[in-house]
Order: sequence, then structure tokens, then C-alpha cells
Amino acid sequence: MADSVNADARKRKWVSIEGSRGRKFRAVAIGIALVSSALLVAAGLRLSGGVDPNARVDAAVSSHPAVELPDNGQSTGKMVFAHYFPPYPLSIDNLPSGEDYYATQYLNPNGERGAYAAFGGFLRDRPQPRPVSADPQWRQRDLEDEVRQAIDAGISGFSVDILTKSSNPLWSSSVPSELLAASAAVDPAFEIMLMPDMNGELGTLDPANLAGELSQYASSPSVFRLTDNRVVISPFLAEKHDPAWWSQFLEIMKARYGIEVAFVPLFLNSTTNMDSFASISYGMSTWGGRNPSFNPVTDTGIGSPLDQVNRAHALGKIWMQSVSFQDARPRQSVFDEAQNTGNLRNTWQIARESDSEWVQLISWNDYSEGTAFAPSEGHGRALLDLNAYFVDWFKTGTAPAITRDIAYVTYRNQLSSAQPALPSVSPMILRAGSSPVRDTIEVLTFLVDGAEVKVTVGGTTTTCRADTGMDICTVPSAVGAVSVSVVRNGTEVSSAKTHADVASTPAVQNMEYLVDSSFRR
Repeated sequence: MADSVNADARKRKWVSIEGSRGRKFRAVAIGIALVSSALLVAAGLRLSGGVDPNARVDAAVSSHPAVELPDNGQSTGKMVFAHYFPPYPLSIDNLPSGEDYYATQYLNPNGERGAYAAFGGFLRDRPQPRPVSADPQWRQRDLEDEVRQAIDAGISGFSVDILTKSSNPLWSSSVPSELLAASAAVDPAFEIMLMPDMNGELGTLDPANLAGELSQYASSPSVFRLTDNRVVISPFLAEKHDPAWWSQFLEIMKARYGIEVAFVPLFLNSTTNMDSFASISYGMSTWGGRNPSFNPVTDTGIGSPLDQVNRAHALGKIWMQSVSFQDARPRQSVFDEAQNTGNLRNTWQIARESDSEWVQLISWNDYSEGTAFAPSEGHGRALLDLNAYFVDWFKTGTAPAITRDIAYVTYRNQLSSAQPALPSVSPMILRAGSSPVRDTIEVLTFLVDGAEVKVTVGGTTTTCRADTGMDICTVPSAVGAVSVSVVRNGTEVSSAKTHADVASTPAVQNMEYLVDSSFRR
């Protein structure tokens, strides 16, 4: 069982946008003794409160409910990938929700034999539960469902994090090949970008052995290739090896396996590595930061997000911009203040205004870092629905026309000062340099015409005036229930109630933002 944490290399203010990325993957022993789900419910550890565990994940519901999505980028050239992290699939063990590994181990403060009891448990969110499947190929069916979910949200493909050798006995080692098969089965136009993780087992290999590992994926019809047939390979933490090492890898891929590679290194610290990698790279990317202070939309100073894109373009390289919602890591005792949807909106604005060619959503399903966009207990499908608006805008270059009144509510289920019933020995603290912590309820509206937005928090109602299109109403958070009513000319045209109240004494510390909408969870 590995638990690896990247060094937090920061030499100047804006280098901190590239952050450190703790990584963890664990072997799952299905036969481990399970903790009663009743105990979890009694402890208040179920996040959703209203998710039907017997509702199968939608194969293809609707696109963003307020706009019409374009194609997957074939006509515009803009591509949006979502970072897929194999350890957190829809189901780990195909058991009923409440009895599965997520419920009894990852969300249970005493799960995994108390390994994360000091932090209140390992995770704070999980994929939306699905019913037990009778299909012996349930893992494959689950991956196919995730491909459909992503396609439905306008996403062009997954960038799959390849943590281990394919021969590794961990069940998650087969996910990259299974994901390629899932895409081929659902829609081969949904492309899978290969992202070997240099912070995992693959980072210990020499160039020849890494080439041997990655060559096995290159023949899939779903692997991401450029129009000239080059296979795109984008290693996470590329700077672990110098350009000479990677040159050997590229030469072996071509000479031994006949595979031409378009190399797109993803750095933790791009500022000090872009120039040295330029000669061997088709494009570049960085892991990025998770709060508005690390993602300013106008600063072009050295190391800022806009500076990095400009430098890559000046070097003649394409850029894959990181887009993120939030980041909260109980086991690393740190969180970023995303300021509701502030960080999401900033990172999308940087992608648009910098003319980035690609975007990587960080992440599709990394629940250990609290970054998931995928349908989950904490934000249902609302976050993915909301994000689809920005996907459309990025691909077309034009803000989508709104066709339906919808309100999205982002909030925490506790105040930042709340003392949980199960206190953490090492509680999450604000990341150094992050935007300051705040306790706010944000209502992001998409309206066909102007209206009043009434936000009731703990019995107190605040009214905002929202304009046509996208607008924002932000009010102070308070203990109690949260509801929203959108009223136009005296008639309610949209409404939402959050699936969780703001608790005075939450079960555990949870600094992740939850999301609800007036359309669906």
C-alpha cells in the first residue's frame, strides 16, 4: 500500500499556483469486516440525505439543462479532458450503498482499521451510489456509464492517471485498459489521454520499461491521437526526469514499437521547466492551484497562470489549462478556499482568454483531494451540469444563450469555525497563500430574463436582483436550512432546497463545498 506526497516546491508567489499533489492508492480487501451502515447514519456521515441508492447512474440524461452543447470539439478544435483517477470508481466492491467500501471504510472515521481516525476519516465525498449489479462485468459497465456521463457534459475525453504497471495485482491496475475498452464500446470519439503518473510506480521505471508499459495502450481506437496519428502522452510530474531521460523514452517508443509520440509534459512547477522541455514537447501543462488567489484572471506577472500560457505559446507549444472547482484534503490537513464557484469561474476565464487549446478538469473523481466533478453524494449531478455551461463557452468562444431558468447553490454544511462532534487531531487548515476563508452561500443563476433571487438561510431571507444570463447572489452562511426562490413579476420561476443543512455541530470537519440546483441533483 502506497501513500505518496509530492514535495511542495514554491520559490515565488505565483509558483504556488502549481501546488503539491498528495497521492494515494490502496489495495482493497473485499473480505474485510464491514461496519454497520446504521452506525454511519447515526453518526451523521451520509452526505447526500436524498440520493436514491437504487437509481442506476444515468446512461445519458440531458446536457446542461439551460443550454445546448456543441460537439466534442471536432469542429472547434478545443478539447476538454477530465482527469480520471482509477482508485475511485463508481463501485469498489458491488455491494449495496451503506454496506460498501466507501460507506464502511472511506467515509467511516474508524474505517480501514482506524488508519485515518485522527482526521475524521479518509474521504468526505463519494460517487453517487448505484444498485448492486448482477452483471459479472459490472466494473466495465460502470466505466461505460462514466464515459456516458462525461460525454453528456460535453467532455471530450478522460486523461487517465496510470499509477501502476498493468501487471500489478491491485484491481485498479487494469482500469486504464478497461477505460479504453469502455470508450470504444460507447463512443470511440471520446478519447483517452495517457497520463503516466511519475509519482507512482511508473515513476520508478527506466525509459525502456516505461515505453513497454505505455506501448500496450497505443493500439486502442480510443487512445488520444493527433490528426497526424501521434499518440499523446502527458506524464504527471514530468520534471521527475530530465529532458534527456524523456528523449530516450521517445526514441524507444518510435524505434522499438513504431509509435510516434506527441509529448505534453504536465509539471508541478512549470516556471522552471518549460524552456528545458520545449525542444521535445508538442505542448505543456501544469497541475495548477485551487483558489482564486492562485488563479488571478488579469495578472500576467512571472509565474502567473496567464504568463505560463503566454510562455508556452511563445515557445510554439499548445497549452492544456487546468480547470478546478475546489481542493480539501483531510489526511493532509489542508484545504483551499475556493470561494464557492469563484475558483471554477476564474480557471475557466483563464482558459478562454488565454486561448488555451485544451483544458484538463482536475479532477473527474479524485475524492481524496476533494476535487471531483463526477456525480457524487456531495454535489449530485449539479456540479457537472453547471460546468457544462463553461465547457460550451470554451469550445465555441461565445457565452451560451440561456434557455431555462436555473439556480445553482454552493455552500458548506458547516461554518469554518464549527467544532465537529468528532474533532480531528490535525484539522484541515487553509493552504498558505490561499484566498481567505469565508462562510458564504452562493446562488449562481442562469436566467432567460431578470428576476429576484430570494435566499433563505437559517430563517433569514436576503433578496438579490439577478440579471439576464449568468449572475451571482452571495449571502452570509448561518446554521439552519437553506432554500432559494427565483421570482419574476410576482411568480416563482425556479426554486431549490439544499440536501444538507448548515449544522452547528457537524459529525466531522468538512471543508468541501456542496452543490444543489433547481433542476436536479
